[in-house]
Amino acid sequence: MKLPVSWRASAAAAVATATLLTSGSIADAATEADVEAAAAPDIPVANVKAHLTQLQSIATANGGNRAHGRSGYKASLDYVKAKLDAAGYTTAIQQFTSSGRTGYNLIADWPGGDTNQVVMAGSHLDSVSSGAGINDNGSGSAAVLETALAVSRAGYQPTKHLRFAWWGAEELGLVGSRYYVNNLSSANRAKISGYLNFDMIGSPNPGYFVYDDDPAIEKTFKDYYAGLGVPTEIETEGDGRSDHAPFKSAGVPVGGLFTGASRAKTAAQAAKWGGTSGQAFDRCYHSSCDTTSNINDTALNRNSDAVAHAVWELSE
Repeated sequence: MKLPVSWRASAAAAVATATLLTSGSIADAATEADVEAAAAPDIPVANVKAHLTQLQSIATANGGNRAHGRSGYKASLDYVKAKLDAAGYTTAIQQFTSSGRTGYNLIADWPGGDTNQVVMAGSHLDSVSSGAGINDNGSGSAAVLETALAVSRAGYQPTKHLRFAWWGAEELGLVGSRYYVNNLSSANRAKISGYLNFDMIGSPNPGYFVYDDDPAIEKTFKDYYAGLGVPTEIETEGDGRSDHAPFKSAGVPVGGLFTGASRAKTAAQAAKWGGTSGQAFDRCYHSSCDTTSNINDTALNRNSDAVAHAVWELSE
């Protein structure tokens, strides 16, 4: 549970005062207060769900999906871009072609920070053609969007440069993210100190899976969940099947979170996470029932906060 802002401020002041009294160092006290002030904010799950409602409405108005090359995808991208533009981001749309249709990536840069050290967080914004794709991958897209908006609300100025991305045509084979990585110069690829991927983080029968790629990123997520008292497991079901793969192949450190897809939850997993053993983590994976009713609010809330925690932690 996040402490209220007023409580956190009081706690920070108390820590600073205690440090000053014991060490006699104003600098030490200021450092303690700065550490507290730099903590990631709580991400309101209601805000994340509001984005999912919008993505569902877009799908409903555009043939029931938000797939590559369809009007629902472009409308989804326009929705996300408008939010970011209003929040002060520098946005760019990257266009590519796949399966005879035009696709788009959306890249958003937060002004400031060392552009030789870029922390990226991303998710794929497209759905399959059979449904609205609210868990896969509205959930990751909405959490990344709300984290980006939280950066703006906080006026956060990290040491490293922050970049957020929403990928097109992931469902056709990681097309958008691969296009982005392949079109970076070797020098610009080397400037990315870490890429965080969020694909399906609100599964209705959720597990809590952490990518075991870059050790520092993995530890960031594991430590966060340990602090909540929530056990995690290494992610294996989707290993290499989402948008972190092109970055990893290019030598960029990667990590991420996942709550499970079509694989069945075991009895041992149900014992530690709750939910139903013998049932898929997401029974609506790649189907028409992947709607706003296909989301576990607790998982979405925890993972959205974990996204923000990692962004803040790794960009300081």
